[in-house]
Amino acid sequence: MLDAEPLPQRLEATEPPEARGLARDEVRLLVAHRSDPALWHRRFRDLPQHLEPGDLLVVNTSATLAAALPAVRADGTQLELHLSTPVPDDNTGRWVVELRLAQQPFRHGRSGETLALPGGGRVELLAPFLKASRLWVAELHLPEPLDPYLARHGHPIRYRYLRDQRPLADYQTVYAREPGSAEMPSAGRPFTPELVTELVARGIVVAPLVLHTGVSSLEAHEPPYPEWFRVPVATARLVTATKRWGGRVIAVGTTVVRALETVARPDRSAGASEGWTDLVITPERGVGVVDGLLTGWHDPEASHLLMLEAIGGPELVERSYRAALEHGYLWHEFGDTHLILP
Repeated sequence: MLDAEPLPQRLEATEPPEARGLARDEVRLLVAHRSDPALWHRRFRDLPQHLEPGDLLVVNTSATLAAALPAVRADGTQLELHLSTPVPDDNTGRWVVELRLAQQPFRHGRSGETLALPGGGRVELLAPFLKASRLWVAELHLPEPLDPYLARHGHPIRYRYLRDQRPLADYQTVYAREPGSAEMPSAGRPFTPELVTELVARGIVVAPLVLHTGVSSLEAHEPPYPEWFRVPVATARLVTATKRWGGRVIAVGTTVVRALETVARPDRSAGASEGWTDLVITPERGVGVVDGLLTGWHDPEASHLLMLEAIGGPELVERSYRAALEHGYLWHEFGDTHLILP
């Protein structure tokens, strides 16, 4: 595992590549093979050159919500409320939420406390969620349905490293279809329609699934909590067929890995399913159907690094991250990318 050293600020992507004079698919791509110590420094648009006909790319078509809302405590303290995910296996409409002050977690909320939201809305904090000090089970009282309310009053979740607030369109992948993610499934952001067309023309198959992501701020030494997913019948069949004809299943993002491994069977096939997954992937558990991963760069304390080690092995992750630091790759949702292959 990498040492948990602070990331130099110069390596934080503070704005989308378009604001830096680059196209979406011009971000950098580091390609690493488990079977080869060499590393390849490329641009994302070179991705088709590193895949083979018969490979399967699985993408997450969840769209990002404007999940951040201004909230005011009874004493006048102005906070920001982050909607993370509906409460798992709960049909009451309650949400898991996070409160933040000056882009830092606000840990002084109280059970039973009600905060004012824009347009006459309210949120009531009911109880801590899974004993997490920053997350709450909450009940929303809104003057209209959630989607139009967020469209009117919400904005995308933004963390301290971003230079300024960006429009929601900057947080969507080109294939986003189903709103539900608190934060963008960012591994797929560099794709463009032209690049997807080139991949398909080369015989590389692209298949969808959905996993609605929650807030990532809890990734500091905390395992991911349950998230809702759906793996369609067609995608499950393509995963199974790819394994049988000797192709490689490449997950676009850690969210795709979590969904696919939830439906993986002992014979390395996949089944269609939907619901809540609390699966945590570690090197000890390993992976069943995923052969490779296209992902961003994760902070040293993030639990996602254990998933990377499960797919690529600790040595590959170590040399990739050392090279990324040495060559100035950019981190976070608007940063550069990493392709792990067998």
